[in-house]
Amino acid sequence: MDDDDRPRERVMARGGDHVSDRDLVAVILGTGSRGRSAEVLADDMLRAAGGLIPLSRASPRELVGVSGIGEARALRVAAAFHLGRRACERSRASEVALMSPADVWNRLRARVVGLTQEVFYVIAIDARNVVLEEVEVARGTLTSVDVHPRDVFRPLVRMAAAGAVVAHNHPSGDPTPSIEDVELTRRLREAGHLLGIPIVDHIVVADRGHISLAEWMGTSF
Repeated sequence: MDDDDRPRERVMARGGDHVSDRDLVAVILGTGSRGRSAEVLADDMLRAAGGLIPLSRASPRELVGVSGIGEARALRVAAAFHLGRRACERSRASEVALMSPADVWNRLRARVVGLTQEVFYVIAIDARNVVLEEVEVARGTLTSVDVHPRDVFRPLVRMAAAGAVVAHNHPSGDPTPSIEDVELTRRLREAGHLLGIPIVDHIVVADRGHISLAEWMGTSF
């Protein structure tokens, strides 16, 4: 074991819950670069991103912009955060039933807080409304996200879902559906009817609350 590895080995021996964000990022980075330690690089990354949550959302391309961070390290950090999110999602998905629009909001709101772009999700459910899997199918801009029905239904067909709930966020904090949101909901429901995979609801998620398109359009959850 290299001498540089021993301090980080002692850090992890204390348990992840008792380790600083900087030290955990340093462990992922592994080694320093250009005469700077992994801890200094971790500090630089956290500072450049604006904190841990923005860092967890940063793409590898954005991370490469930090001095001393090459493509390999950027991919390593992004992969670590993605793996953590995947583990959390699969843990939450285990025998979790969606019984109301609020359940969808509670599931997604922590994930979209602070995002500056709209993200579209499809949540596959079985005949009991139990979540099978959750998939991010598109990312857009501050005010819109382009979604094609084939991107929504492809994972649903693969999972043999009985139905689905779709959702997207409004970075503005206002969950009021737009005309485009209503039109997209109609298109997805028509496609779901043809495929035998009904879209049960479309939830707009925002910092200040949520709105069910099913209720907005006069249908039930």
